[in-house]
Amino acid sequence: MRKYEIALLPGDGIGPEITAVTRNLLDQISKNHGFQLVFQELPIGGAGLESHDCPLPDSTLKACKESSAVLMAAIGSPQYDKLPREKRPETGLLQLRAGLELFANIRPVKVWPALKEASSLKEEVIEGVDLIVVRELTGGIYFGKPKGRLKSKDGERAFNTMTYSCSEIDRIAKVACDLAKTRKKKICSVDKANVLDVSQLWRDRVEKISKNNPNLEISHLYVDNAAMQLIKDPCQFDVILTSNLFGDILSDEAAMLTGSIGMLPSASVGTNGPGLFEPVHGSAPDIARLNKANPLAMVLSASMMLKIGLKEFEAAEKLEAAVNTVLNKGFRTGDLMSEGCTELGCSEMGQQLMEAI
Repeated sequence: MRKYEIALLPGDGIGPEITAVTRNLLDQISKNHGFQLVFQELPIGGAGLESHDCPLPDSTLKACKESSAVLMAAIGSPQYDKLPREKRPETGLLQLRAGLELFANIRPVKVWPALKEASSLKEEVIEGVDLIVVRELTGGIYFGKPKGRLKSKDGERAFNTMTYSCSEIDRIAKVACDLAKTRKKKICSVDKANVLDVSQLWRDRVEKISKNNPNLEISHLYVDNAAMQLIKDPCQFDVILTSNLFGDILSDEAAMLTGSIGMLPSASVGTNGPGLFEPVHGSAPDIARLNKANPLAMVLSASMMLKIGLKEFEAAEKLEAAVNTVLNKGFRTGDLMSEGCTELGCSEMGQQLMEAI
């Protein structure tokens, strides 16, 4: 029997609730498809701070590196906001991405037919939206140096550095090209080359790579125009390739095309080693432990883990089909509610998904 070691990171807020639902579904679907998942629950974020006084304990990183795949729920809480940056839960996530050398973040944005009414945009605008944001994850302004805060006669001054090398741009562009070849063969590269030197290098490298991929249609947009076009005509996009900062913003904007950020999964991958699979949404501490969380993005992240991380394609398809079945039956969590539907809590949604598989 095929066997996989899964590092499971419930994290904070609603994380443990959506993790419990997802783990139950994975246990069942692995039995149905003849493989075994061995889970090891590990602390990260606020949970890491509480147990190890560190947002990413060394033992967590070690176990993640030794796993077949890493499945994470959510991190963060207002109670940690006043801690030094190196102690905050979000720093643990950045350290995990860097420690696993995960340079490519893949965020599919798909409008499920049953949820067209949940979007704030007109149905005719979002009909057929099916795109992927490919975001560079370990470079750019989030990791560039120098950075910091200085005191001067004019008062305190803060600064960050946006920087990319040719090799960093080339490898993320290759990920986008490989994805585009399995889809509509269209890539839109997003930058700010009219203002930023680093973006001009980005555009130059993508142009060079495009010459080696004549079967792909590669275009460019400035990030402000891309943000507008995502709302105006999202169906024009297939694969969006962009940097760390721009990808962070645009992928969250694209999330709202679906009606709720609670529907968006993601995968972060590197050249070698395990990938990290996690929902795009945050820890939602205001609804934690109230059985109000939407587990679907976590479930769909598990599907991406099965597909991309473990190559268990049939099991991944069954999990996605279960989500579609439950939505078509009119079951919704509070963030997705519309007239005529039945509102369920997190655990009850999990029960419906279990019946569907």
